[in-house]
This record gives sequence, structure tokens and C-alpha cells, in this order.
Amino acid sequence: MPIEIKMPALSPTMEVGKLAKWLVKEGDTVQSGDILAEIETDKATMEFEAVDEGTIASIAVAEGTDGVKVGTVIATLTGEDEGAAPAAEKKSEAAQPKAATEEPKATAEPEKAPEAPKAEAKPASTASQTQERRILASPLAKRLAAEKGVDLSGLTGSGPHGRIVKADIEGAKAGTAQVSAGKPANDQAAAPAASAPAATPAPAAAAKPASVDMAPETRKLLDDRIPHTVEKLSGMRKTIAKRLTESMQQAPHIYLTVDIRLDKLLALRAELNDALKSQNVKLSVNDMLIKALGKALVVVPECNVTFAGNELIRYARADVSVAVSIPGGLITPIVQDADGRSLSSIATAMHDLADRAKSGKLQPSEYMGGTASISNMGMMGIKQFTAVINPPQSTILAIGAGEQRPYVIDGALGVATVMSATGSFDHRAVDGADGARLMAAFKDFVEKPLGMLA
Repeated sequence: MPIEIKMPALSPTMEVGKLAKWLVKEGDTVQSGDILAEIETDKATMEFEAVDEGTIASIAVAEGTDGVKVGTVIATLTGEDEGAAPAAEKKSEAAQPKAATEEPKATAEPEKAPEAPKAEAKPASTASQTQERRILASPLAKRLAAEKGVDLSGLTGSGPHGRIVKADIEGAKAGTAQVSAGKPANDQAAAPAASAPAATPAPAAAAKPASVDMAPETRKLLDDRIPHTVEKLSGMRKTIAKRLTESMQQAPHIYLTVDIRLDKLLALRAELNDALKSQNVKLSVNDMLIKALGKALVVVPECNVTFAGNELIRYARADVSVAVSIPGGLITPIVQDADGRSLSSIATAMHDLADRAKSGKLQPSEYMGGTASISNMGMMGIKQFTAVINPPQSTILAIGAGEQRPYVIDGALGVATVMSATGSFDHRAVDGADGARLMAAFKDFVEKPLGMLA
């Protein structure tokens, strides 16, 4: 029986996605673990792997198709013993109603049509399988090898059964042109585009005007007087707009601000960085603030919660979501157990998470599920701001820039490096007094940073 390949739910909140690119074409033989396509979710572009083995019999959704619902059949896979016949049968059946309408006498003809393609398809499938045994490599690995000039025959694969995968190509040095993969790799890259016209795009809702909520007179003013362009919102931007609008509408925000002296934290950071040079680790101020928030959430667990209708969820661990600006939007990778981790571990994790966030390579588990958030705009020179709560969390800290300010030190006016931090709290779950206790604990850890290391 043919196996239907459906649009996967690559994150818990994903309802639709964009089939950004096919990395296989009809007739290709695939194995479990091969990368079939790149799919754009509401947060990132992710690779979609094959679960079953077989031959791609048909591609139902063309690459570039947006708004494909989760569960929609995007391709059909036949087992190794089935060949490509089902694909031919499917195409014949699809064409049959039209033939029946135009020429009723010919209705019996299409039933015989599958026989010829079946005989022709098997040699191609067999050849593809033989080739696969000679050099085990995923379609994506073949394409990347061609782009980098890497000879697949000289690589040892780290995938299942020694299969060459993307990571093996990325770690390989450019060598002779790849000629041993059976087909030129550029054919692999061009194949999806070539097959796209034959594919049947998934039904999509008619495009709505970009200014659906704009007053008619305002729209007319734009059209008639002001030069402008109209851009379609990305899936990420739509999600950001929806979630933050819901947050402001549903969660009554309360804002609490404290001024925090940074001098001792900056001095400790310099000392730690000097000691960590040999480990190639460099702490940022933000890394230390993540740790301080994690510690504060443990000290004041009343703020480490989620409001859930008739229930209140209390978290036993502080997983801090960190706002990271990426092209086209914002994402919040998570530093798990921010309270219990060392500063060097937080710094290493954040460097990796931020890099992969900007290249769209985070997994859903790495940006969904935090218990509280931190957003730092100090490096942009912003003195103070308020942040919108990141649902379903109840707490987010907005960090401003550290700057030299007049400050009372030991009863005398002096100059200190001071930053403003503003906490936004969901007042349904967090009382103002508890929010104030969290801000006081956070301030204490930052101003007495040795307490974070105890």
C-alpha cells in the first residue's frame, strides 16, 4: 500500500506551514532519516525527515506553497516492492473523469494504462537502490556536496548504517568534484523546480488585502498620495502579532521598575573572563543577568507560574526564555535550569542558541516551554522599556542600558554604573507584592553577584 506523507506539526502550536523546498523528486529512493523537504514554521525553517523507506511516487504540494495545513498529504511513498506503479495509477485515475466526460467510449482505456509504466519504472527504482548501496547519502547531503565540491566516495557517514548526512558534508573539506553519487548533484537541486508544474498545490485561502483592518479613507490616501510597498507577512510575524495581541488583551499587565547598580557585577565579570580565557569562554552581562533571574525565581516561586483558567501551574525549575532578535522577527531560546547552571555553562549555551536561532536551526523544544523571560535592549542604548508578557508565562524582565548616573553610595552622592529593570507580571497569577519581591531579589543578586556563585 502507498504511504501518505503528511504535513507534520513541527511545533506544538503549528497549524499551517510553508513547504519551502523539496529536496527529493518523484522517482527518488529514500530511507528512514533522509531529509525530504525544508518546511517553514511560525518560528523557523526546519528539515523534514523520512520515517519510512521507499520510492517517492508523487509530490502533491509544490515547493513554495504557503498555508499548508498540518495533516495535508504532501507526497506519496511506495514500498520497495511496489515500484512506481501506484504513481502512474494515481495520475491515470486523476485523468479518467476528464476522459470520460469528453469521450465516454474510451473509459475502459485508462484501466490498462498502469501496466506499461510499471514495467519501465522498476529498472529505474532498482538502479536507484543499487546506487544507494554503493554510496549511502541523503539527498540533502548530495546537494551540499555538489555545492562545496566534496567527493562523497571519500567520506565516512555518521548517519544510520553509515549513511552520509548533512553534518558530514559541513565538516568535510572541499575536494574533487562529486561524481560518484550516480546523478549530478545539480540535478538533485533542480529536480523539485522541474517537477513543481506537475504538482498539485494544496488548496489555499484567497489572499486577503494587506490592509484588511485599514479604514477605506486611509487606504485611499495611501494609494493616491504616499509612495509605498505592500509586503506579505511571514508566518513568524503573524504568530508574533497574534500571540502578543492576545497577551495584552487577556493578561492584565502590572509593571514594576527598579534601578540596579552594576559596578560589582562588572568587576566580577572581568575577573571571571580573565580566568576563563583558557577555556575559550567569555561571559556577557546578559549571561549573568539570566543567572540572576533564575536565582530570583527560585527565591520567589510565586512569580514562576502560569495562569491556566481555574488552575495555577507552579514550576519547580527556572527555565529562562531569552529574547533574541532574528531576521524577520523575534524568538526566545530557553536556558534550562538557569538557577542551577554555572555562568560558563549559561554563556556557552546562549552562544550556541543565539547562533542557531539566527540561522533558523532551533528545535521547538529549544524555544517553547520556558517559565519566565528576559529581554535586554541595553546594548542598543535603551534606558528603560516595558516588555509584553510571553504567554503562557507570567513574568518577563525588560533590561535597560547600564550608564553612569549620580547615585547615593554609603550616604554620600557619587557616580555609579546603574541600569533600570522593569518587570511585567500577569496580575491574574502574580500579586504586586510578589512581583516586588522578585524585583528586589533580582536587584540583590546583581548588586551582590558573589551570591549567584554560592
